Amino acid sequence: MYSSKFILFSLLLLVLLTLLAPSISSDLDLSDDDVEGLDELIALDEEDENTEGARPSEAEFVSKAQRIVLELNNDNTKRAIDGNEYVFVLGYTPWCVRSAELMPKFAEAATALKELGSSLLMAKIDAERYPKVASNLEIKGFPTLLLFVNGTSQPYTGGFSAEELVIWARKKTGVPIIRISSDAEASHFLKKHSMFVVGLFEKFEGPDYDEFTKAAEMDNEIQFVETSNAEIAKHLFPNFKQTNLFLGLVKSEPEKYAEYEGTFTTDGILQFLNDNKFPLITLLTELNAARVYSSTNKLQVLIIAEHDDFKKLVEPLQDVARKFKSKIMFIFVDIREDNLAKPFLTMFGLEESEDSVVISFNYSSSLKYMLESDATPTNIEEFSSGLLSGTVSPYYKSQPIPDNKNMSILSVVGKTFDELILNSPENILLEIYTPWCITCETTSKQMEKLAKHFKGLDNLIFARIDASLNEHPKLQVDDYPTLLFYSADDKTKPTPLSTKSSTKELAALINKNLKAQDREIRDEL
Repeated sequence: MYSSKFILFSLLLLVLLTLLAPSISSDLDLSDDDVEGLDELIALDEEDENTEGARPSEAEFVSKAQRIVLELNNDNTKRAIDGNEYVFVLGYTPWCVRSAELMPKFAEAATALKELGSSLLMAKIDAERYPKVASNLEIKGFPTLLLFVNGTSQPYTGGFSAEELVIWARKKTGVPIIRISSDAEASHFLKKHSMFVVGLFEKFEGPDYDEFTKAAEMDNEIQFVETSNAEIAKHLFPNFKQTNLFLGLVKSEPEKYAEYEGTFTTDGILQFLNDNKFPLITLLTELNAARVYSSTNKLQVLIIAEHDDFKKLVEPLQDVARKFKSKIMFIFVDIREDNLAKPFLTMFGLEESEDSVVISFNYSSSLKYMLESDATPTNIEEFSSGLLSGTVSPYYKSQPIPDNKNMSILSVVGKTFDELILNSPENILLEIYTPWCITCETTSKQMEKLAKHFKGLDNLIFARIDASLNEHPKLQVDDYPTLLFYSADDKTKPTPLSTKSSTKELAALINKNLKAQDREIRDEL
């Protein structure tokens, strides 16, 4: 049985990923010309419409790029899929905003792949116009990317820019590594790639090279390049120090160059990339959310704040993040971005907060934490150290402590669960509910009747707790409503009472539990 905290935690993350990370998206800031150029996606046509010597506009470039992408329909889909070894398909609808954002990048990737001589066929299908075709291809969400290899599909798992589309597609179609043999090739490569792995080998063979190749095939996001020339390696990785065997990661972040110092193993190389591919502090966006949540670093610290407030913290925070590199992933979330910030704030009961908040999630243990002091670099560093040492207590939501004076049913919150439930000398019937629970109202009415019926019984207390706003590590519930009978002599194993029972049946069950306890007391005497 899972705790309500875990269920809510998982549910909210699922909702967040559903909202922010559909099958694919694009890392793109669209201009009006880009969107207008997407109104009509036409079939494969390699005619060059640019006037010789004239510089094409951005809209003309997009339009031309789209001609390289085949528009699938009822007649040509089967022929295209069955007649090509590799087919990269984009499923979209005209009304989908994310489809409109992705399609220019998809077209740009098609152009790049064509220039590289790839045999991959790039295609797209309007799922609204051809719903049966889309259904047969198992396109269910929009947008969706699928790669068909000899007629069999596999989902897209790469990044969200044109460059990342190209990298993923090439890796999946047999070109996981680019070999660079001259300075001219290196210069050309650097113009097109902002993040890559460079490997230097005397010969492109042997155990170390084999592990490098396996890592290149298994990684879906980063372009791997290889060279046997130390000068070219230095051109690609300026921090390169003379050696016969080298691997480094280049990216466009403050820590631009990272050198691999471990043994050449596939797992070691992939772990090195996972530890270093993100910036010291990652800005969470709708475009990178899926990559962030799927990171192998399961301990994450999130700074949720106004952008201007974060700018004041960013430099000293980078120094903090550097100290915990590979152990903690630091993430900035703009509090003004409701789709991004609100789900996290909700998990801490801070939906209406406008102040900076520092929280943490340990995805290995499903526990969450909150910095309960000011969001200063010093406090964040101490908080992070405590997370690693285990000295920071998990955070559990709680409403303010209510006034229960003269109440027939006590209102319990997270902060009073120990006092009113676990440490109470009385028998307690606890109702656990949520506002969104359809059947909870019926159970609540039964509780009112039961409290009235048993009024005056000194050793029985009725209580209720809103599980959507209150948490406790000892409250293990995965269904709502739930009724738990806590016996006065043993609060560690509450007895569940069926919420499908009638009020009369519940009264009988309460009496049964009270009498059983009374007999035990008499037996002890």
